[in-house]
Parts: sequence; C-alpha cells; structure tokens
Amino acid sequence: MDRMKQLARDVRQLEDQLAMCTRCGMCQANCPLFAQTRKEADVSRGKLVLINGLIDQMFDDAKGVNERLQRCLLCGSCAHGCPSNVSAVEIFLKARAIITQYLGLSFSKKIIFKKILSNPETFNGIMGMIAPFQKLFFKKEENPQGTSCARIASPLLRHRHIVPLKETAFNRTLEGQDLRIQGKGVKVAFFVGCLIDKAFPNIAHSVVDVLKYFNAQVFIPFNQGCCGIPAIASGDLETFEALVKTHVDLFSKEKFDYLVTACATCSSTIINLWPALLKHLDKKLLRQIEALAQKTVDISWLMEKRFDLSAVIPDREGEKKIITYHDPCHLKKSLGVFNEPRQVILASGNTLKEMVDSDTCCGMGGSFNLNYYDISSRIGLEKAGNIIHTGCSTVATSCPACMMQISDMLAKLQQPVSVKHPVEIFSEALFANSKS
Repeated sequence: MDRMKQLARDVRQLEDQLAMCTRCGMCQANCPLFAQTRKEADVSRGKLVLINGLIDQMFDDAKGVNERLQRCLLCGSCAHGCPSNVSAVEIFLKARAIITQYLGLSFSKKIIFKKILSNPETFNGIMGMIAPFQKLFFKKEENPQGTSCARIASPLLRHRHIVPLKETAFNRTLEGQDLRIQGKGVKVAFFVGCLIDKAFPNIAHSVVDVLKYFNAQVFIPFNQGCCGIPAIASGDLETFEALVKTHVDLFSKEKFDYLVTACATCSSTIINLWPALLKHLDKKLLRQIEALAQKTVDISWLMEKRFDLSAVIPDREGEKKIITYHDPCHLKKSLGVFNEPRQVILASGNTLKEMVDSDTCCGMGGSFNLNYYDISSRIGLEKAGNIIHTGCSTVATSCPACMMQISDMLAKLQQPVSVKHPVEIFSEALFANSKS
C-alpha cells in the first residue's frame, strides 16, 4: 500500500494537465479506437479519469490502469480536435513512464530497450546480422508492396504481410564516406530514423539525391539510432533519455539550418516529445534539445518551402500516374503539415486524387499493432478500402510505419497498388527526366 501511495504522489505531478480536460467528449468523436470498440475506457476522456483515479487512490490496480493506457494508438486525434488543448498523448506517455517505474519493464523489454535499442551501434549491428537470414523465416510474396509472410504459423506473425528488412541498411552505405556532402545551398542535417534506415533505405537515398540535386549542404552523422518513441511508449524514460542525449551529441558536431526527417513520427517525437518529456534535464542540455526541435522539419516541408519545385520535371501528360495520399497522424494532426507533401507529388508530374478521409488513422500505432492486431487490422482495412476506391496505382504517405500498415492491408486484399513516400516519387521522376 505504501508503494501505491508513492505512485499516487508521483502521478499527482500531472494534475495541472489533467485539470484542463472538461470531459466534453470531443475526443470520443475523433478517436479511431472508439469507432471500433465503442468503449468509453478507450477514449482519452476515459483514460484521463483512470489517471485521476490513481491520484485519488480510488483503486490499487496499477497494472490494470497501465494496460488501459497501453490500449491507445498515440495518434493524437484526440488532442487535434480538443477545444481545451489537452495534450493527451503527452499525459499518457508521462503516466506510462511513472507507472513503469512502479511496475518495472518485462524481461524481454529490458533486453530490447536497455541492452539493444539504447545503443545505436549495437542495434545497427544486430539488425544488420539479422537481415540476411530473414528468408529462413519469411517467404517473399509477389506483389507491388514487396511484403513477406511467415513460413511458420506463429500466433504473432501468421496473419501479417511484413515489409522485410533490406539486406543493406542505409547506414551501411555511409561507412568510409565523407558524410558532409558539399553544396553551396541550405545546410541540412538528416535524421534517418530506424524504419527508414533498415526497411525503407530507398527513401533515405531519395532524400540525399534530392538534397544534392538542389545543391544543399548535407550532414549525416554515422551510427544514428532510434528517435526513442518505442521506448517511451512502453514507459522506459531512461532509454528514451539516453537516445536523445546520443543524438544531441551526434548532431551538435556541425552547424546547420534544418534537421530534416522523412518520418512523420520521428519529426513529431523530436519536435514535441523530446522537449516536453525531458524538462528535468540540466538547462544546457535542454536548450540543445529545444534548439534541435526548433530546426526539425519534414522533407516535404523543406522541399516545398525552400526549393523551387516548379518546372523541374516537365509535364508528362501521357505518362501520368494516379497517386493518392494518406496523411500520417503525426504529420498533419501533430505538426500541421499536409499541403507540402501534396505539392511534392504534384511537382513530380503525376495526378493527385484525394481519397475519402485521407487524414483518418491507418491503425498502425507502433506497439499497438503488435498487441491489438485485430483492431489495428479493422482500422487499416477501412483505410485500404478508401485507397482502392480512388483507382490509384500508388498510395503515398510520409511515415514508414504507415507504409508498413498500408502495405500489409493492401497485400491482404491482393490489390496491385504500390506504397511509396512522396520524396521517392519525386526523386524517381526527377532522375527519370534527367536520363531521358
């Protein structure tokens, strides 16, 4: 009981943020999880009541509260539509971290986060060793999504169409190179992100190719790692803090105008969560974190705002593809970036056709997809249906996690629609034009 009292005291630090919620229920209208389950406990309002209950010691089931808090996509739809500007995702993550300090991490998460993820060099090395052996466990499918299925009937994998790791991660191509690509234009540092690095390296190559084309000066530190969102989503504040400190050190070695990412989740994490969740650090380090956050931008934003995309690629009336665009929650709802990726697609010379509800969540939610795949799939299949209805040949999105989810859903439905990042589409058109 003394431990529960200590937990209540620790959670009380969230009281001021919790008090902003007026229980109006707008989050219910916007929550993709509630749309599937119709359970009040799945809505932000319900979760905030549970956290308040911990403070008031109305119950002593911290594990049950944590399970309810984990049952969340962290998409930010609730905060995006909240008239009181309640930072629900930030509150949930802080509460998860406090409860995890009380309950502890599972053995598997301790190994994954504290022994592997927290050390980018170790993480990159292990993932590099795993990649060549995937064929033993997964069989390649013949589809435009490039997914694979498990060879064994694993409960976790049997229904999934997985985007496999590439045999050569983007970070491996940097070894032995001068990472400062010399240009005369804007100075850009590139935060790659682990999914792009290991599953979608072509996105990273497209980013570098486009930046070089527009004569940018590019700085890409070697041995980058994860932005930290998987760790903090599981309540591991220690690993999250270690990863942030690692990247602050890496990116402080050069001066630059922008820190660019091609991952919506990385952008949102760096801009919103790094400063918000680490206010306890010393002032000098916090200033460095805030400075990086202020410089961080999505690649489509940089391209549309700083580069002249007009007339780079000639109009190709006879070759235009129909492309639709899915708005990642962390890009549109968290950062307000939605027009820029569309302008990049249009600048590629293709036709953009909007889908219904382009900004509804795809259902991925990181670890949510692992823990609640049935619900994740139901949300994802609705998104896939909206994509298919456009008659597009390609669906674009600015988040590699969304790309994985959409690829899975389209593969399930055996649909011939490819899944790409806007910068890939632009790069392909740019260099196809330069070769012709």
